[in-house]
Amino acid sequence: MSAVQDPAAAILIEQRQQARIDMAAAHRLAVLHDFHEAIDNHFTLMVPGRPGRFYLNAYGLHWSEVTASNLIEVAYDGTVLEGSGPADRSAICIHAPIHEMTGAECVLHTHMPYVTAISQLEDMTIEMTGQSALQFHGRIAYDYDYNGFAIEHEEGARMAALMDGKPILMLANHGVIVTGNSVAQAYHRLYYLERACRTQMFSMWTNARRRFVKEEVLEKMKAQAAWKDPTLSMTGPEYHFAALKRVLDKQDPSYAD
Repeated sequence: MSAVQDPAAAILIEQRQQARIDMAAAHRLAVLHDFHEAIDNHFTLMVPGRPGRFYLNAYGLHWSEVTASNLIEVAYDGTVLEGSGPADRSAICIHAPIHEMTGAECVLHTHMPYVTAISQLEDMTIEMTGQSALQFHGRIAYDYDYNGFAIEHEEGARMAALMDGKPILMLANHGVIVTGNSVAQAYHRLYYLERACRTQMFSMWTNARRRFVKEEVLEKMKAQAAWKDPTLSMTGPEYHFAALKRVLDKQDPSYAD
């Protein structure tokens, strides 16, 4: 007679597999959307039911090669606890302190073209001029001190402290860190942040005066962005990410392997 599996353990196994699939999908989507830099940058997600451990793409894999099964499981100190392949030191030094200090479930770090272009300006403020940007009103922190490669935990801790409760940190001369309580929420933010920066760049190229949204409307939009329609079964970011995964399923479903 086979042993009866603990229902709670079975749920955790299912949650971990889904977490791996979502993480792999995020990497493939970053390739599709041109958010990646080949083998560099890093996405992490806390392992369900295992505090102090997160999933990470193994260093050296092109992001188009990332699958659910080849993600590695890493401790805050950088020890690879499950899977094969090295853990990028900068990923550990940035992501571990942010996970630990902010409580974020998912942390995405990229050098996306338009976000990074804005980060190179003396004033790298994300302007509240376009609808895609308005959801980020009051949700972006700024790090104006570029200190080279983040290969010490102190640098990640400094970044985490600067976030001060905000889910996004713009990094001067570098890129961005976006966090969320799920892969879906974090990727949704990443996607729209890049679009907001793209339209901001386009409007700046005209050299015409830009029309800024009134403060009272910004506050209204902030509340609207957080609102969940009770007639829907999922949040907007969840619907968005599910749709993006369907695109992947049609093009190359191997991410879920």
